[in-house]
Amino acid sequence: MPDLLIELFSEEIPARMQGRAAEDLKKLVTDGLVETGLTYAGAAAFSTPRRLTLTVSGLLAASPAIREERRGPKVDAPAKAIEGFLRGAGVSREQCEERTDKKGTVLFAIIEKPGRPAAEIVAEVLEKTIRNFPWPKSMRWGAGSLRWVRPLQSILCLLSDDGGSEIVPLSVDGITAGRSTQGHRFMGNGAFDVSGFDDYEAKLKRSKVILSARERADTIWHDATTAAFAQGLEVVEDAGLLAEVAGLVEWPVVLMGKIGAPFLGLPPEVLQTSMKEHQKFFSVKNPATGRIEGFVTVANIETSDDGATILAGNNKVLSARLSDARFFWENDLRVAKTDGLEAWTERLSNVTFHNKLGSQKDRIERIAALAREIAPMVGADADLAEQAARVAKADLSSEMVFEFPELQGLMGRYYADAAGLPTEVAAACQEHYSPLGPSDDVPTAPVSVAVALADKLDTLTGFWAIDEKPTGSKDPFALRRAALGVIRLVLVNGLKASLVTTLGKAFTAHGENAPADDLLSFFHDRLKVHLKDEGIRHDVIDAVLAMPGNDDLSLVVARARALSETLSTEDGANLVQGFKRANNILTQAEEKDGVEYSFGADVKFAETDEETALFAALDAADATIKPAMQAEDFGKAMSSMANLRAPIDAFFNAVQVNSDNQVVRRNRLNLLSRIRTTCLQVADLTRLEG
Repeated sequence: MPDLLIELFSEEIPARMQGRAAEDLKKLVTDGLVETGLTYAGAAAFSTPRRLTLTVSGLLAASPAIREERRGPKVDAPAKAIEGFLRGAGVSREQCEERTDKKGTVLFAIIEKPGRPAAEIVAEVLEKTIRNFPWPKSMRWGAGSLRWVRPLQSILCLLSDDGGSEIVPLSVDGITAGRSTQGHRFMGNGAFDVSGFDDYEAKLKRSKVILSARERADTIWHDATTAAFAQGLEVVEDAGLLAEVAGLVEWPVVLMGKIGAPFLGLPPEVLQTSMKEHQKFFSVKNPATGRIEGFVTVANIETSDDGATILAGNNKVLSARLSDARFFWENDLRVAKTDGLEAWTERLSNVTFHNKLGSQKDRIERIAALAREIAPMVGADADLAEQAARVAKADLSSEMVFEFPELQGLMGRYYADAAGLPTEVAAACQEHYSPLGPSDDVPTAPVSVAVALADKLDTLTGFWAIDEKPTGSKDPFALRRAALGVIRLVLVNGLKASLVTTLGKAFTAHGENAPADDLLSFFHDRLKVHLKDEGIRHDVIDAVLAMPGNDDLSLVVARARALSETLSTEDGANLVQGFKRANNILTQAEEKDGVEYSFGADVKFAETDEETALFAALDAADATIKPAMQAEDFGKAMSSMANLRAPIDAFFNAVQVNSDNQVVRRNRLNLLSRIRTTCLQVADLTRLEG
């Protein structure tokens, strides 16, 4: 079985596209091979700044021959029907057989496709892959029609086995496949031939190219952390930056430099962001002080002076960048100390938030009023909550955030501290944006929670008021994220409040009487997604959402968790089946008789011990469940409900509900009604599946 090696060599591929492109190459080629019947044992894809590589092992030498029989019309069918069948099957009339069955004599097309050699199929599949490659952006060059992310320079395509290797005959837009490739742009040894993947990878490394992106990343991290450790420092982890830098170099050379003394006073986040965004540097900090004191840059070349010239150039550019950052920082601090953050807030009256929802300043006024309303619910001081809301977005007008938008909130905290504002207000400036995602930290400080909730609820009610709701996969205003943020704020902080009431207050600021119920349904849908990670089924959540108080998210989740835990037990799961059996029999009887069996069950009409025992069990359950539900001890309530499993099972095994004795029948149907009523105290079990 031969192995396949493909390399598509081009000018530099953007780092952000490399990983996806390698996987696309693997999928498109292997899927194309399998569709033709050419199976394989394994495949792996690689990428460097100048190449996409695919190796496929254990490939069939040829596709298998195929013989297919296709049933057609009767031999005496209209000529057009027969012609259509022959055309569709790709055969002539002579290639068909006539076979007689119960319906008459029928045509059968015999389609035989001989196997094809692997090289022929590979050439066909690879050309199609190259011409239809799904680059996010691509370009044309020269006079050809081929589009690629950057000009494609060569194609390596080999089939190899124990007997040697052969070039797959292929030409795409004038580029003919061969067995030759190149190493590093500057340190390589020129073009060289390869005979298979192992030979290819080894020769690339000798030509200063590490093929594996994972190996390049590991090399960078090892060398960087080792260099920092030698000076008593440590590299700030950044997985995204590491992956990006690994896509910028084929032969990583780690160099470490120091940050100039004039810039050491900048906030560490400013230094880190400036170096990362502008120059793809890793930050190096002093673990004793947390201060950023150095940087790591990764060159793509070894130099005779061990990188001294490269570091000197980087230091020069970095100093210019950090001089700008220091100017922004010092200027912003001056404004914060002399004019206060309110000066920046006033400027936001000229910044449109949305043409139907006013300016950012208008939005701040709404958030401030709502934060004051929410404050008592979360245990926050109302004055502090309102004050924090009024300055939380002030840093949007600062020069630093204009340059580095990702620092919004964090810079607000620094500037609030500089302005002498209360600690709680400064914290809220940074934390009110959180949580931004499912794994983001959730604020717990009361003032921060109040402002964060007000911010997200204003966003949701505002866009609901102007009917700009998410549709399908489209959510341009990140309303799903805002709703999830509210849910996590409520749950993590154990907040108990009516969401409908709070939404009503938020809608009032938009002049709306409140489509709060519609927005509440949106929250419920987001809650199902959130709880899915806990293993709580959507039908369990539906069962508790059908109960009163479904706008108290903490209450809903507590019920859902208790019900889910109960259903995970044998008694709980079997009780649901007993409940459904009782409910089905009762519902059918009520429909048939045209009456409601909802009261009057009397133990004196019981005819069996099991019937008597069920009366006693229901009495005991009712005595426990109702007070437990009032006390919100859902675990106790549902445990008591699950205890009904055995007496309900015994009852159904011992009696026939629809007795010939009408008095006994009515009594038993009313007893089933008691089962339904008792169980429905904890959740709407009719909504459970299975």
